[in-house]
Amino acid sequence: MAWLEPVTLEGPHAKLEPLKHEHHDGLVAAVKDGGLWDLWYTFVPRPEKMKDEIDRRLGLQAAGSMLPFTVRQPDGTIAGMTTFMNVDATHKRVEIGSTWYRKAVQRTPLNTQCKLLLLQHAFETLSCIAVEFRTHFFNQQSRAAIARLGAKQDGILRNHQVGPNGTLRDTVVFSIIAGEWPTVKAHLTYQLTKARE
Repeated sequence: MAWLEPVTLEGPHAKLEPLKHEHHDGLVAAVKDGGLWDLWYTFVPRPEKMKDEIDRRLGLQAAGSMLPFTVRQPDGTIAGMTTFMNVDATHKRVEIGSTWYRKAVQRTPLNTQCKLLLLQHAFETLSCIAVEFRTHFFNQQSRAAIARLGAKQDGILRNHQVGPNGTLRDTVVFSIIAGEWPTVKAHLTYQLTKARE
C-alpha cells in the first residue's frame, strides 16, 4: 500500500476530492473565472489544455509523486485544484502546491480551509516531519498567503526553473515543520472561526 492514498477531505468552507476526469467541465468553468492562465509568473492551465493538465496530474499520481485534488465550494461548485506534490515517503515530506482557485473564491475562507485540511492530513495522518510550499519570487499574493498560514521562509532558489515564456524563475521556499504544527493549527482554526462570525 502506498504511503499517500487518495482521500476526500472536507470542512465547512471547502471539500477536497481526488481529481477525476469527470471534473473536467467544472474545472474549465472555474479557470475561466478570472482568466487565471494570463498570470505570467505562475502555471494555470488554459481551458483548452485542462484535459492535458488532468492527465499530467493523474500520471504523477500513478508514479507516486503527487496526490491531486479538485476543490469544491460548500455549494458543490468546483473552485479549482490543489495537490500534495514532490512526495518523499522515505523522509515523510510533501509539498502543497500546483494550487489555483477561481477568482470568485480568492480572499475568502476557502483557501485557509483547504490548507488546514491538507496540513492536518499531512501531520496527523501521514506523520510528516515537514510540509513545504514554493512560489515564484514575483508572485507576491502567493508569498503573502503562504506567510499568513504560519509557514516560514527557508530561502530562495535562484534561477531554479525556466518558465514557459523563457524567463528564469527564482523560487521562494517556505515550510512548516512538525513541531510548529500545533501552533499553526490553532492559528488557522482561529482564522476560520473569525470568518464565520
